[in-house]
Amino acid sequence: MEYEEIKYILESNKTVSLLRADNAALIISFINFHFKKNNQITIPNSELVSSLSDYLYALRERHGDNIYPDSPQDYLDRWASQGFLRKYYPPNSDDPIFELTPAAERTLDWIRDLNKKEFIGTESRLLMIFESLRQLAYRSSDDPQIRLAELEKQKEQIENDIRDIIDGKVQTLTPTQIRERFATVVEMAHKLLSDFRQIEENFRELDRSVRKQQASTTLRKGDILENVFKAQDHIWDTDQGRSFRAFWELVMSQQKQDELVDLIETVCTLPSLMNQSEDEFLRRLRFALAEEAGKVNRTNHVLVEQLRKFVDDQLLMENKRIIELTRQIKALAIQLRDSPPTEKNFFEIETRPSVDLIMDRPLWDIPRNLKVSLDKFEEGDESIVDSRCLEDLYSQHYVDPEELLTRIRTLLMAHSQVTLKQISDAYPIEKGLSEILAYLDLASKDDRACINETEVEILSITNKETGKRFTVETPQVIYTT
Repeated sequence: MEYEEIKYILESNKTVSLLRADNAALIISFINFHFKKNNQITIPNSELVSSLSDYLYALRERHGDNIYPDSPQDYLDRWASQGFLRKYYPPNSDDPIFELTPAAERTLDWIRDLNKKEFIGTESRLLMIFESLRQLAYRSSDDPQIRLAELEKQKEQIENDIRDIIDGKVQTLTPTQIRERFATVVEMAHKLLSDFRQIEENFRELDRSVRKQQASTTLRKGDILENVFKAQDHIWDTDQGRSFRAFWELVMSQQKQDELVDLIETVCTLPSLMNQSEDEFLRRLRFALAEEAGKVNRTNHVLVEQLRKFVDDQLLMENKRIIELTRQIKALAIQLRDSPPTEKNFFEIETRPSVDLIMDRPLWDIPRNLKVSLDKFEEGDESIVDSRCLEDLYSQHYVDPEELLTRIRTLLMAHSQVTLKQISDAYPIEKGLSEILAYLDLASKDDRACINETEVEILSITNKETGKRFTVETPQVIYTT
């Protein structure tokens, strides 16, 4: 890095500004305790003001009344304006919400790395480098011979391990290797959760650039809509978007979640890792990842909604402009009423408006009021009515949403989350597509449920009356506690 680049970073980078702030110790310690240690992504303003008030009171008790004299609300607003916290208003609420910015996340990571460690995991990191290079070298090649040769090596190594285990030669990791790899996993997990703030910021930056481009050009309605759809596709087609989409598919996979839970539980119960302070953090990792990823998804939905509102505003401006031009034309027409122009083509427009002539309209006719006579009633012929029609009329079934909710809650008592496929296996669907639509309706109205359109599930439906069975494909629906 050159001198000018370093100078620019030191003067403009928000992370450096936070470290150089006069009350840096207050900011870093407070946000670390209330956001990181309490595992909270967002905190309402009212709750954060109360917590900061108690925190300042405790500091003044230890260091004197003159320390940090401003009010808690002033501190929070100042930190938000300086880029250390992000402040925004959620829909249908007057209480703003605070969350950490990428600069605050990087500062906490840097402070955490400054703490003295027992040892640096050089072996585990070197093995990760080897594994990553191996993936790049062989998994990116489309040559079948190279791929087969690598698989043969792995096959030979696996067969050797199997023979050693059969012969009683079981090689295990030493306690030092176990602690080293555990520390590396915890460090990577912390960094992954911290990176979500930057991921959100990257998506917001893409959205800002798109809206800036749209605001600086005068486009028609069709062109604006085309740009909005292209912008949404562009956001998901970037490296950031594709990587996050692949991550989301992994997080939403029930198989991967179950595997992650089993692995974490197995590792945390190893004798060499007993009484580790990060055990609880790892056990909550699955929920933290799902919560963080869900927040990024909600942010993207909000950005798309803002783009749609931007289009509506543009159309409203166009309509106002049309009304203003129409008003001006009327004013000019009134001025020229007494002295109309003598030229035949005194005014021209580019388009050809449709003209509805008066004589093209149909003549007005008096509407006839129908009168129903109640004098004569004759008995109808029931033979003309198909009996099957009556059966269909009286055999309508009703899908009770409360019964479906009871099924979902019953399964959630034993599992942290269940899919619609698991529910249909436990409680077979007997009322056709209307029952499936009822499940989808419940998921769309529940903030804790998710409809994953990238995954498809095949559900089996049984007709109770005819005994026929058929299948239907639906998006993956996940209900959580």
